[in-house]
Amino acid sequence: MPVPLYQAKAEFFRMLGHPVRIRVLELLQAGPTPVRELVAALGVEPSSLSQQLAQLRRYGLVTATREGSTVVYALAGGDVADLLRTARRILTELLTDQGLLLAELQDHSTAQ
Repeated sequence: MPVPLYQAKAEFFRMLGHPVRIRVLELLQAGPTPVRELVAALGVEPSSLSQQLAQLRRYGLVTATREGSTVVYALAGGDVADLLRTARRILTELLTDQGLLLAELQDHSTAQ
């Protein structure tokens, strides 16, 4: 029996629910990047990064190519970058709304 679409979406978002995976995707928006540069930028152990990259490859969000002894990762397509931009826009709106609410609460607490 096929997995319902809503369940597949939930699994996809769970997969994205790791800070290192999100940061890797953000870094790769600048273009293909060798693993050694990702390790340096992220400050994580190579084995940990390898696990996170494997998850991203499994879901088809990144591609890996070997250039000699170097493995270079890249975003699998523009949709991934679009998703990250959309997430940033949504978070910006949410935080702006929360900031406005906080300011309103602070104004009411000082008035009393």
